[in-house]
Amino acid sequence: MSRNAFKIVALLMVVALFAAAIPNTAPVAEAQDPVTITWFVGLGTGGQPEQIEVEEQVVADFNDSQDAIELEIIIVENNVAPDTLSTLIASGDAPDIVGPVGNTGSNRFAGNWLDLEPFVESTGYDLTQFPEQTVDFYRTDEGLIGLPFATFPSFLWYRPAMFEEAGLEQPPAFYGDPYILNGEEVAWNWDTIRQIAMLMTLDENGLNATEEGFDGDNTVQWGFTVQWADPHGVPTHFGPGHVYDAETGQAVMPEHWREAWNWVYDAIWVDQFYPNDAEVGSDLLGAGNPFQSGNIAMAATHLWYTCCIEDTEWQAAPMPANANGEITAKLHADTYRILNSTENPDEAFEVLTYLIGEASLPLLSVYGGIPARIEDQNARFEDLNAKYTQGVNWDVVIESLNYADIPSHEAWYPNFNKAEVLLQNFVTLYGGTDGLDMDAELDTLVADLQAVFDEVETEE
Repeated sequence: MSRNAFKIVALLMVVALFAAAIPNTAPVAEAQDPVTITWFVGLGTGGQPEQIEVEEQVVADFNDSQDAIELEIIIVENNVAPDTLSTLIASGDAPDIVGPVGNTGSNRFAGNWLDLEPFVESTGYDLTQFPEQTVDFYRTDEGLIGLPFATFPSFLWYRPAMFEEAGLEQPPAFYGDPYILNGEEVAWNWDTIRQIAMLMTLDENGLNATEEGFDGDNTVQWGFTVQWADPHGVPTHFGPGHVYDAETGQAVMPEHWREAWNWVYDAIWVDQFYPNDAEVGSDLLGAGNPFQSGNIAMAATHLWYTCCIEDTEWQAAPMPANANGEITAKLHADTYRILNSTENPDEAFEVLTYLIGEASLPLLSVYGGIPARIEDQNARFEDLNAKYTQGVNWDVVIESLNYADIPSHEAWYPNFNKAEVLLQNFVTLYGGTDGLDMDAELDTLVADLQAVFDEVETEE
């Protein structure tokens, strides 16, 4: 090798060593961090232990399926969820998705929901997989603020063994059928419910509520209750109605609602076949889950209650009629909503469609609803039959959808959060206080509601 060639090789070796010592500053494509989407649970159902387990698995499955979005879940107890969500929104830490939640829960946050219509159009999301009316249910002045997920009809839950022990016929199996009482056909209405509920209400000495000497202070079995209803849901059993007249802006109390409140109050404090608040909270009635305790013969509630009853000693029956022969089976419908403060609406919409799509059946198995997507309904009832092997009359549950309350008892009204407090305080008052003049208390409630509604007009 010539001297010049040697110099060139040596120079190249020095350059190579120098280059190896210098960090590589050339731009390198870095993997993009996933977008975090938060899902807030608790404003509606979703906080029971068996529900949480499935929800967490749904989150894990979604995160394992892709790496562009990291889904995180926030679960809070229902009784503190409204305040918690309000605080998160006010502090700028609002979640992206809220649900499952019905109208009552979402009404508390009216004006905060994202219109989903642009995202449906941009992604080509197929709305025809749902009945048209269920999509329209979520169209409001704010736009399309939800997509169909679950419906929860209400119906009468009852325990056949208690009817047998009392020597009573079981409730009718179909809407429109009469009840057989003392060998005669009678209307299946709220008066009939009262009569048979008293016969199935027993004190510690075995006397029922119709017998002389019955000790209502030491009841061990009750005939009827309304299980876990919101304040305006209780009187809706006597027919659709509302406490707000949108045309006049006035607080109102429909006459059939007055009748319903008085019926419930007398059931608690006069006839004593309906447990008061202290009794509902006792261990004898499951510390707040009375029908599950096995010491209630009949309860009116929604299909979502399958979340919280494990035994198979119950059956389903039609809701009773009011004095005019009209039947109301009040309806709940839950979905997921996106807050309009989200910084990642596209990713939030992707998660929302996952929750009402691929994840819907696992979630509904613990939420208890009927899928809004018709093609999924058979699978849902197969799942329920595996849990409840007694042969539940699901036909009457589905038929209850034909008697939904229109207008909905969950419809919006002004100053919603403050008015809800008044209504809940009223429920607490009559559930814990004997000797009230209910009509006078209802008059006071209407006046108080009017003052709350007027506050909004004054602010405007």
